[in-house]
Amino acid sequence: MQLTETGRRTFAAAKDGYSPKMTQTSARPPEFLPKLITVLREGYGLADLRADVMAGLTVAIVALPLSMAIAIASGVGPERGLYTAIVGGFLVSALGGSRYQIGGPAGAFIVLVSACVLAIGVEGLILATFLSGFFLMLAGVLRLGTYIKFIPYPVTVGFTAGIAVIIFASQIKELFGLTLAGGEPAEILHKVEALWVARGTVSWAAFGIAGLTIVLVVGIKRLRPGLPNMLIAVAVAAMVAAVLGLPVDTIGSRFGELPRVLPMPALPSLSAEAVLAALPFALSFTLLGAIESLLSAVVADGMSGRQHRSNAELVAQGVANVGSALFGGFCVTGTIARTATNVRAGSRGPVSGMLHALFVLGFMLVAAPLAAFIPLAALGGVLAVVAWNMAEKEEFLNLVKSSRGDAMVVIVTFLLVVFRDLTEGIVVGFALGGLVFIRRMSEAAQVEPDRDEGFAPGVAADDARVTYRLRGPYFFGAAARLGSVLDRIADHPRAFVVDFADVPFIDSSGARSFELLAHKVARKGGQLYLVATRPEVRKVLIAQGAKEPLVRFLPDSQTVDEIEAQR
Repeated sequence: MQLTETGRRTFAAAKDGYSPKMTQTSARPPEFLPKLITVLREGYGLADLRADVMAGLTVAIVALPLSMAIAIASGVGPERGLYTAIVGGFLVSALGGSRYQIGGPAGAFIVLVSACVLAIGVEGLILATFLSGFFLMLAGVLRLGTYIKFIPYPVTVGFTAGIAVIIFASQIKELFGLTLAGGEPAEILHKVEALWVARGTVSWAAFGIAGLTIVLVVGIKRLRPGLPNMLIAVAVAAMVAAVLGLPVDTIGSRFGELPRVLPMPALPSLSAEAVLAALPFALSFTLLGAIESLLSAVVADGMSGRQHRSNAELVAQGVANVGSALFGGFCVTGTIARTATNVRAGSRGPVSGMLHALFVLGFMLVAAPLAAFIPLAALGGVLAVVAWNMAEKEEFLNLVKSSRGDAMVVIVTFLLVVFRDLTEGIVVGFALGGLVFIRRMSEAAQVEPDRDEGFAPGVAADDARVTYRLRGPYFFGAAARLGSVLDRIADHPRAFVVDFADVPFIDSSGARSFELLAHKVARKGGQLYLVATRPEVRKVLIAQGAKEPLVRFLPDSQTVDEIEAQR
């Protein structure tokens, strides 16, 4: 049977994530199989290659100025951003679990990387990146990617908005061409204070170049969205600065000429002292890298209708970080903006991401001398636009307005990220999100009289039987709230019936409360009947002591009538 191109891609999407070698009895996809192999097995033709060449070129044009800008903002040379995009980007696409993921340096890492460089230097940064690669591989092998995806939405919004604020604050110096008396502080309040003290050193030439870059990036995006707006804006700004002879800092004046080849791979120093110093940063890189890459993969899934393999993606991210460190690069992660660009540019699979890395390598080989003329203010303007776009302003405001729980989570996460620490913001935000979830789930659980049997909420002393119905998951949060209600109801009736038909889940705390309830009913001379319990619910109840003859498990209330009639 011959499929059309649309039919072939629809069929491929339907079986995406499955290998032809899988048997019909196996329902699990190969978790660690790279999507590149899946795409090649489906049949990869010349038309697919042409589409991936164009998509890869488009992404490379976006990645070129961004990689250098992120590296400079992180406190390292621009060449290290290119090494990261080339080596890390290639390995992420070749080995990853997402069809469209583009790996490279990410703006979210600017704060962590700059703090790492200040604390243990560039060599320490490379070692921390190297170690985080092994931690990411371990996380993938342990299948932790399945759980990282469950981070609450308010946490991701607060985290992203906080990162956007930090990125913008890190570019104020370049946007205004300020000259600081000492080094630029990493902590944001001290940074703002130092920038304010240096306000008298504003360079209007740098400010003009930054403004021109921002106007071009935004204007081209709106008027001609198909053009590489960032590259055009940076190129125009460089030409204007060079032609007019503006006194602005450039990549060449601060960092010298970029290398035109990749360095030889080399292991970082693995002394015990260096490893201990780098370990906290490596763990932070691992946590942030896992979250950022899986969020990016989810975005690609939403745009393409595909499904990524989270654990394969973590393993690939780990290999990419090790490879990046060997070549002198730094943290690699999935990049949301470049990944979205890849999907919109018509990518057919991971080949476009691999080609994007090769195109960046080609640009470095051919055009490295030209990069020396790029004004740092222009790169600052690019990152200012990136920060504005990633701030998720509408989503932030909607969460603040939606409920007190969501507002608390998003605001606390945002403030901790901006004023304390990225990892602390994620961990505390996740914990708060969990507490909000527990509260909402406990409120969803209800206990109510069975109106169909004509029983009122109150129970008189001579009532022989009362039937109540539980609704929703009955776990420790619900048990704490509803346990006392059930306890009061059980004071008098000889037959206490609880309908479990609408209880999908019970945990050990909830099951334990029914074991205690059964003992109380028995002391009063009655019997506790649990009706219509699901097998998995009954198993937990029995494991916690709520079992025959203390508790009678029955299929329906009619059986209760028959047993009570015989007593």
